[in-house]
Amino acid sequence: MLPLLYILVLATFIGFEIIKRVSPLLHTPLMSLTNAISAIAVVGSIVIAGRQETSLSTLLGTAAVTASMINVVGGFLITWRMVGMFKKRDGGK
Repeated sequence: MLPLLYILVLATFIGFEIIKRVSPLLHTPLMSLTNAISAIAVVGSIVIAGRQETSLSTLLGTAAVTASMINVVGGFLITWRMVGMFKKRDGGK
């Protein structure tokens, strides 16, 4: 269990340092990347929920699926809105 905690702390630190240095012009591709990472979390949480080893693991896996899907859908909506800001508006001409 302790090695997994070390991996989590290191991954969090490295991810924070990488994202902190991203230029604001790259936020739309970054949102797409984070949506892909969230999709991986959805797959993992589906696997955990589907194992049905204990009631608690099934409940936590289902909660993880719900939270991950909310994150994915929200991320895609935000990305869609950001991309829409760069489209040319007709303006009646």
